[in-house]
Amino acid sequence: MNIAESQRDMRYAYFGGMTGLVASATAWLIAGIVSINGTPNSAVITLFIGGMFIHPVAIVLSKILGRPGKQASNNPLGALALESTFLLLLSLPIAYGISLYRIEWFFPAMLLIIGGRYFLFSTLYGNRLYWLCGATLALVAFLLVIFSAPFWFGAFSGAAIEYTFGAIIVVMRKGR
Repeated sequence: MNIAESQRDMRYAYFGGMTGLVASATAWLIAGIVSINGTPNSAVITLFIGGMFIHPVAIVLSKILGRPGKQASNNPLGALALESTFLLLLSLPIAYGISLYRIEWFFPAMLLIIGGRYFLFSTLYGNRLYWLCGATLALVAFLLVIFSAPFWFGAFSGAAIEYTFGAIIVVMRKGR
């Protein structure tokens, strides 16, 4: 399986990554709601717990949309997807540590971590739109810190960005 075939397989299995974007955006949205109605620490925990459900929810959404929700067993990009997950997991203590210092920097830190991961998704799915998604998340993270945005605004920003890019992927795929 060459790179183009591997990317095509990934796009087909996970609806171009849209199902993961929607699952992740939903975790951000729930964390945002908790950040308004609860404590900042409960919002942090909510995003961490919600993050654990992103892949399983993405698989279910993929299957609902008639996709397999898993790549072919001989797809070499499956290893990159797994490695990017390890990168994410190893970065979580950084965001948590930042939250102990300045809680209002937790969501921006997470936006940077997730944004960095989306750069890898450009290779996974063969779609440069993920570069724009990652850059948007990173830019918003910096703006949140620069303008001292309220804590909850970061979570809702992550949700809005990921829902938007998920919608763009759906629109792009209609022509294919």
